Amino acid sequence: MSHGYLAIVLHAHLPFVRHPEHEEFLEEDWLFEAITETYVPLVDVFNGLRRDGVDFRVTMSITPTLCEMLSDPLLCARYLRRLDGLINLAEKEVKRTKKDRAFHEAACMYLDRFRRARQVYLDEAGGNLLKAFKTLQDAGNLEIITCPATHAFLPNIATPQGVRAQLKIAVANYKKHFGVKPRGIWLAECAYFEGLEQYLSEVGIKHFFLDSHGILHGSPRPKYGAYAPVYCPNGVAAFCRDIESSRQVWSSQEGYPGDSDYREFYRDLGFDGHYDYIKPFLHGDGVRRNIGIKYHRITGDVELRHKEPYSPSRAREKAAMHAGNFVFNRQHQVKFLHGELGKKPLIISPYDAELFGHWWYEGPDFLNFLFRKIAFDQKDMAVTTPSEYLNKHRKNQVVQPVFSSWGDKGYAEVWLNATNDWIYRHLHHAEEKMLTLARRLTKPAPLVRRALNQAARELVLAQASDWAFIMTTGTMVSYAEKRTREHIFNFLRLSDEIEGNRIDRHWLAWIESKDNIFSEINYRVFAR
Repeated sequence: MSHGYLAIVLHAHLPFVRHPEHEEFLEEDWLFEAITETYVPLVDVFNGLRRDGVDFRVTMSITPTLCEMLSDPLLCARYLRRLDGLINLAEKEVKRTKKDRAFHEAACMYLDRFRRARQVYLDEAGGNLLKAFKTLQDAGNLEIITCPATHAFLPNIATPQGVRAQLKIAVANYKKHFGVKPRGIWLAECAYFEGLEQYLSEVGIKHFFLDSHGILHGSPRPKYGAYAPVYCPNGVAAFCRDIESSRQVWSSQEGYPGDSDYREFYRDLGFDGHYDYIKPFLHGDGVRRNIGIKYHRITGDVELRHKEPYSPSRAREKAAMHAGNFVFNRQHQVKFLHGELGKKPLIISPYDAELFGHWWYEGPDFLNFLFRKIAFDQKDMAVTTPSEYLNKHRKNQVVQPVFSSWGDKGYAEVWLNATNDWIYRHLHHAEEKMLTLARRLTKPAPLVRRALNQAARELVLAQASDWAFIMTTGTMVSYAEKRTREHIFNFLRLSDEIEGNRIDRHWLAWIESKDNIFSEINYRVFAR
């Protein structure tokens, strides 16, 4: 008999970035890097656990924007081209470093990893990673949950129907890709406002996640703190993040990814290599960029140019050690809480999926060791998913959560401040206009319907929380501002052409092919 439960929750999200008008585009690299370093390794690890008979559970949100990119033929073809280039470069690196003992081990590792990534992507996933994740869900090892359609920060949506539209589009997209409706949702940025559970219930969502203060400050105060889900007054369940287990991974001071033996993210062959040598593997503009081959370890608190060589075998051993430490700490945590609470605690440990592999290169190895150690080396805790837990524990306290997010300072400042507040008057104006069009035009002609559906796409793309977040952090600001302006402009032009009965067929066709997200969208989700 275990003393408690552990739920690992991975939030997989990238904003919709697709530029068919360019042969190659820097921001599309966000997706390609995440596929190679995070999504493919996760599929490989999970499939390996299944083959070895390891009984594991993972909860994973795959956002609608990410689903659309992972299944897009253009982006899939571009990814394979990118991966083939990496394999070509890695082959050259193995030869180049043959007599360099400091870097040869890493060079061989990269060649093996890239070749394995191609094999998993094509042979095990059939060129569509969503199929691989769906297989894991069908097997009972993975619970896939959804997210607002374009990862919108829902408290900043202007109208109730705008919130409903983000949720309805998400549910329809999930059903398109996975064949069933989602039971759970990861609220973008864990952003919650009082009453949101009513909108979730309307679309069939049974549970969602909050940062700890969203429940701990609720009314009444939760009897079991952060260690049991609560029901909102309408019966939708809310789970909250465990601070202790999160800190062990996220903290820049205490977190595992900062260990000196792990790979240094900010030293890359794209900047370290001789320019003429790496130029064929850069974009056509020839500007240096991260390629994905990194030969140095974190080393410690020293300048980037003084980093020591990276040893994959040494880093893998450290990942196993840290997995053991994580399990040890969770064992003691659940035993202590079980004694204090008088019931089995539930530890919710949520992380951005891209942390595992992209930012923390050894992250997938850590998860592999973690689930094996939990399965075979201890009996104090069991892994679970939210739906599985609720099926076993149907009686939970009723609590009204409070406004919260998991952003800096815990509320909305990251997504509403002096760097980005200018966007909301435009977003809210467009939202009101979309609602008016959706209510007024109930039986449009086919061409008008196409324009209305595209207007809905442009609006939700502009509402993505990513653009406001990037403006706050100060990285890639020009791209975030450009994307916001472009989608608002496209929406306003479409709405003007619809109202004036003068739709430009050629321009509409171009915008449909460029911003082709959510082929199943129905603009009527914005109607009352």
